[in-house]
Amino acid sequence: MIRLYIICEGQTEEEFVNGLLVDHLRSRNINPIPIVIGTRGNRGGNVKYERLRRNIRNALYQEDSCYCTVLIDYYGLPADFPGKAEAAGKTELSDAAEAFHIALAQALKKDLGENSVRRFIPYVQMHEFEALLFSDPERFAAGISRPDLQSDLEGIRRLFASPEHINDGDKTALGKRLVALFPGYERQKPLFGILAALEVGLSRIRQECALFDAWLAGLERLPPPA
Repeated sequence: MIRLYIICEGQTEEEFVNGLLVDHLRSRNINPIPIVIGTRGNRGGNVKYERLRRNIRNALYQEDSCYCTVLIDYYGLPADFPGKAEAAGKTELSDAAEAFHIALAQALKKDLGENSVRRFIPYVQMHEFEALLFSDPERFAAGISRPDLQSDLEGIRRLFASPEHINDGDKTALGKRLVALFPGYERQKPLFGILAALEVGLSRIRQECALFDAWLAGLERLPPPA
């Protein structure tokens, strides 16, 4: 079975990998192993390039027969993070994501060497993890046991072409919109995030989130490392 390390921004993403991706990818002979960014005693959040690079390096250097990818939010990344400036100049969401992926891969190639980076699959979640949950606002509301919020969540979703387009402004970022509606979400984000994701389901997420679907499709096709 092919070993795939997934460096996660925090516990919410780790729970998502364990809850929705592990069994799915194992059925395709891929064994995903989520790792929360950082070191023991200092894990999660604060996604700086140096921290991420260290985790990617450690994962890829463990063995020559593994892959590594990441599950981090575009929103909140420092301005000097590789790919942030390149993505900011693009008007199309897919172009912004591609520019980010290319710049991140190039930075890692420079720092870690081409031999290692050929086993790295770049990815960034546009714009936040919660975009995946907006793939189905009704099920999202049910998953967090707040059916009364369905109309509000649907209203946010209708403003954008896709869940991944929900923007990253200081006042309009997805997480901030959500916390304004449901302050309790922030306090128990890993729990509510996985409950909602399980309710929405991987199939629905893939239907609504083209960038996420393309990333997962690429993982499904990973060949044994040469």
